[in-house]
Amino acid sequence: MTINTNLSAISAARNLSSSQEMLTKSLNRLSSGSRIVSPSDDAAGLAVAEKMEAQNRRLGAASINVQNAVSYIQTADGFMSSMSKVLTRMSELSMMAKDVTKNAGDVALYQEEFQALQKQLQDTVGVGVLTNPLGKFNGIMLFAPNPAGLTVTIGEGVGQEMIIGDTDLQGGAMGALLAQAAPPAFDISVTSATGAQMLVDAIQHVATERATLGASQARLEVAATTLSIERQNIESAISRIRDVDVAQESTTLARNQILVQSGTAMLAQANQMPQSVLKLLQ
Repeated sequence: MTINTNLSAISAARNLSSSQEMLTKSLNRLSSGSRIVSPSDDAAGLAVAEKMEAQNRRLGAASINVQNAVSYIQTADGFMSSMSKVLTRMSELSMMAKDVTKNAGDVALYQEEFQALQKQLQDTVGVGVLTNPLGKFNGIMLFAPNPAGLTVTIGEGVGQEMIIGDTDLQGGAMGALLAQAAPPAFDISVTSATGAQMLVDAIQHVATERATLGASQARLEVAATTLSIERQNIESAISRIRDVDVAQESTTLARNQILVQSGTAMLAQANQMPQSVLKLLQ
């Protein structure tokens, strides 16, 4: 038995320090909600989680790209839906103008509405001298020729892309119709047989372009669903690595609290042991 070196107190102090460290870790985990408070808690897990987090962020960006592409298509389709109605009305006016019971004044009224609708189509698509059409999305002309189309990133990996083909209404049957309506003159008459056929062809042109865009939108919606599922699964994997199991950690906290309390009591007892040496000196 010695006075200068109290091995029991040293051992008790070491055990108490270890218990306090574990208690602090449990408190940090429960207060932060994270199982990995510092890299030393799980270095490998932290590295995996960081890599998966980066992948998840890329998936999030790709999801936004897809949603914006869907908005682009929906905007274009909205314009073309209106165009179909306008073309249908123009066809109706063309037929009504051929009514033998209509006088010249009636036909002139039909012609006035006919030309106004022509001008609306031209303003939307953008032909002739018009360089700033109504049909735009974030500065992109919706109905101008673009042979390369628009490349949309639909996944986080390299090369996971799809192309939205151009919707060229400045050419083809629609372009031919609008070319006749270029200012300052409108060459198609409401009673023109040529104009009537152009209207039929333009209606078919717009319908075909809408169907093509619809197919692209369907593919984008599938891609959006796939990205959403993939993000959910990655989030789940990251959670298993990073997030603390509250039930388990609460049990660990209670155990560490008891160890700290008992360690404190035992250290106090160990510090009292050298006093027994005094009895030997009496």
